[in-house]
Amino acid sequence: MKTIFVAFAIEDERLRDFLKGQSLHTRSPFEYIDMSVKEAYDANWQAKVRTRIRRSDGVIVLVTKNSPTSTGQKWEIACAKEEGVPILALWGYKEDYTRLAGVTPVAWTWPAIEKFIDSMRDR
Repeated sequence: MKTIFVAFAIEDERLRDFLKGQSLHTRSPFEYIDMSVKEAYDANWQAKVRTRIRRSDGVIVLVTKNSPTSTGQKWEIACAKEEGVPILALWGYKEDYTRLAGVTPVAWTWPAIEKFIDSMRDR
């Protein structure tokens, strides 16, 4: 079982919930960690998130039109890169192909997620 950190813009909580639902599927090869920003974005939050990312086998980034202005999400991506944690970026919506610096999103499909999970070595 792999542990996955999910990076998303706070405006996209519904997408996060969909991914969480997918992870609860009985055949899902990953478990989900929620570290969404509910309190002020500060150094304490960053330290907590960095610890969670370090403990994760991978990071799934949900990319939408809200992502380019999401300071927290962009910081999470940078943190994952600094920590050497594999990243999979998924477009949150079929009709939204927003680009986000530092990641290359693909369509959100179960096979894409499975391929990402299967490609991870044990950390």
